[in-house]
Amino acid sequence: MGISSLGVGSGILTQSVLDQLRKADDSQRITPLTLKIANENDKSATIDVLQASMVNLRDAANEMQNVDLFNTRSATVTGTSIGVTASIASPVQDFTLNVTQLARKQINESGSYSADTALVATAGASVAGTHMTLSVGANSYNINYDNTTTLSGLKDAINSAAGSDVTASIVQVKTGDYRLFLNAKNEGSNQNISITDTSGFLSDDGGTTAAGTNLTSGASVIQTGLDANFTYNGQAIVRNSNNITDLVSGYDITLKELGSSSVSVTQDRTNFDTRVDSFVSQYNAAVTELSKETKSSTDSSVRGIFSGDSIVKDMKTTVQNMMDLISNAGGNMTNYGFSIDRYGVMSVDKTVLHAKMDTNIDNVKAFFVGGDYTDANGTVTTLTGAFSSMYTTVNNMTKTNGDISNVKTNITDNITTLTDRKTSATQQLDAKYAILKRKYTAFNTLINKFNSASSIFTQLTTQTTKP
Repeated sequence: MGISSLGVGSGILTQSVLDQLRKADDSQRITPLTLKIANENDKSATIDVLQASMVNLRDAANEMQNVDLFNTRSATVTGTSIGVTASIASPVQDFTLNVTQLARKQINESGSYSADTALVATAGASVAGTHMTLSVGANSYNINYDNTTTLSGLKDAINSAAGSDVTASIVQVKTGDYRLFLNAKNEGSNQNISITDTSGFLSDDGGTTAAGTNLTSGASVIQTGLDANFTYNGQAIVRNSNNITDLVSGYDITLKELGSSSVSVTQDRTNFDTRVDSFVSQYNAAVTELSKETKSSTDSSVRGIFSGDSIVKDMKTTVQNMMDLISNAGGNMTNYGFSIDRYGVMSVDKTVLHAKMDTNIDNVKAFFVGGDYTDANGTVTTLTGAFSSMYTTVNNMTKTNGDISNVKTNITDNITTLTDRKTSATQQLDAKYAILKRKYTAFNTLINKFNSASSIFTQLTTQTTKP
């Protein structure tokens, strides 16, 4: 009976046997390393999620350090006579303002010209440097003209030279009657408009006769500039504009119409409350993620991937205890409406928080941001600021070479080590089974020889025993 080996198909020393042996070796030496590498890759993905949560928490704490959150103002106006905006850190107060006269701009109208193309000067104006002087309030402008200057050209020259103080325009009052209008840019009684012909070549009749007065003494004031008159809490005030920015520091007041309005300037808490809500949300998100990934359990489906990592577990403990560590002359976070339930979830009672702000906004600002805190006895203590402390705590975890960075470095090092071990083990097994295959092939050759010899012997025996 013949013996089959590698490639013969009897099941002895076949490639299938080698494959089964290799599979057994792989399961003992390669598969555990593959699983460990996969676990480290899962850790890498998870730590990225944790890092994002912690960075969001850090940024939320940093935003709460913005002093402007406590200094933003909101102005509520009752009445239609004025509009008010209050800038950051402006006074918080109530006041009344009664407008008795609005400021207005002066408007001058020239005498009549036959067309907007009519010449405004005689032939004598051909001399270089011929000009007239336009005065608007305290400012004066030289307006050049010559014997080719038209009414339209003069308008353009005025706008070019004196456009910051006056606007020149031409109006056709009726057929053959064109007037130059000069509108002061600014309101007030100090914005008087006048023109002096310093050269004497102006003409009212299209350049025929000099010493024209259409633009000078013949011009008329059709609207006199006026100052604004109003009372602020009963005090009479005069300004040369309807836009008042110098009455109360930080207030921008616009006078709109005659009448009385009441104004209440208060702290605007809209952005402050939004930032508080954001901080609470980011805190809860970070704690939830940390709790999930550090959860201890015999059930692998619920056990956190970092349940055995001391660095990540310490991070969780630090974040959960962060509020308890903040206690100083200003009290602690619970005094300002913040609380954490037995599940580690943070919440804030805005009623308590706003009551604190209503009582002493400067103390609240000092507690949260840092600064001088004055207690009921008048003792002043300089505080670092609760959110400044929180920011520093979380930043130490998220910064370069911080806790999270160290965890990521450990993971990277572990993946490198495990990959090297897997590569080395794979190469060793490859070499082992290359040798076995060569041995099996040699055995196969030998067995084939035995089979051939056995076949010849069997044939000779059969022939010998035939009758």
